[in-house]
Amino acid sequence: MKPTIQTEGLTKDYGKDRGVFGLDFAVQPGEVFGFLGPNGAGKTTTIRQLMGFVRPDSGSARILGLDCFSQAPAIQAQTGYLPGELALPEDLTGEGFIRFVAAMRGQKDLSRARELCDRFQLDGRQRLRRMSKGTKQKMALVCAFMARPAVLLLDEPTSGLDPLMQNRFVELVLEEKARGATVFLSSHQFEEVERTCDRVAVLRRGRLAAIEPVERLRSARSRRYTFTFAQPRQAADFAAGWQGAAVEDTKVTVQLQGAHRLPALLQSAAQNQVTGLETAGQSLEEMFLKLYGEENAG
Repeated sequence: MKPTIQTEGLTKDYGKDRGVFGLDFAVQPGEVFGFLGPNGAGKTTTIRQLMGFVRPDSGSARILGLDCFSQAPAIQAQTGYLPGELALPEDLTGEGFIRFVAAMRGQKDLSRARELCDRFQLDGRQRLRRMSKGTKQKMALVCAFMARPAVLLLDEPTSGLDPLMQNRFVELVLEEKARGATVFLSSHQFEEVERTCDRVAVLRRGRLAAIEPVERLRSARSRRYTFTFAQPRQAADFAAGWQGAAVEDTKVTVQLQGAHRLPALLQSAAQNQVTGLETAGQSLEEMFLKLYGEENAG
């Protein structure tokens, strides 16, 4: 089976170590492929090359067997695209913009667009210049998905969305995956990646640090648990049983990788008169540094 998206040695060098360098990856048909990395890592540069907006300095990128630069119009006709930075015509209404995009694609049936507007609680009668960032993001999502494209290239697709709309986006991606669409997803949201992606590529300083099954990142992610105890002595007694625990008066912070030791942690805390608990998940940035570190950035 041929990959839907494939790059070989893809390079765009903007100087001063900015750009992307020697990217080799393949996205299989029907796969949701996460493209992760800190700001400035090169995610948007990669997506713009896949869309044919930027010519690579060397290497190649292909979608559906077509060259992403020389055959860009044929690719764009079969691709739903959501850019990382939206530039929408401010004088159009949402409905007007949807009709404009549909006409460019030769799409006459707008029933799918109306369905998506309902899903994302989007009022298309409002002019784009009056829309908030989150509302404009919903508009861009509708335009990317409304033609049921074979391929979706999504650059930070839930930027500006509230948690309810983020959840609806995840549901939509899973539906498109079930339909057989191939999704290339750049994101900073771990939960979004965890729930939708089959594999993820980790990009650091424009170079691939790794390509992993999403389960690998899930198992590597750690979580911080901060307990408050009635007395400092109880905090110290509890901390003594957990390597690396940080103690501050009546508070103790323990970091666990995975959840297999969590029952023992909670049982130990309960034996020492715990009065409060706060938790925080490890961010993607923190996980990148732990897994791949600066020395593997290229």
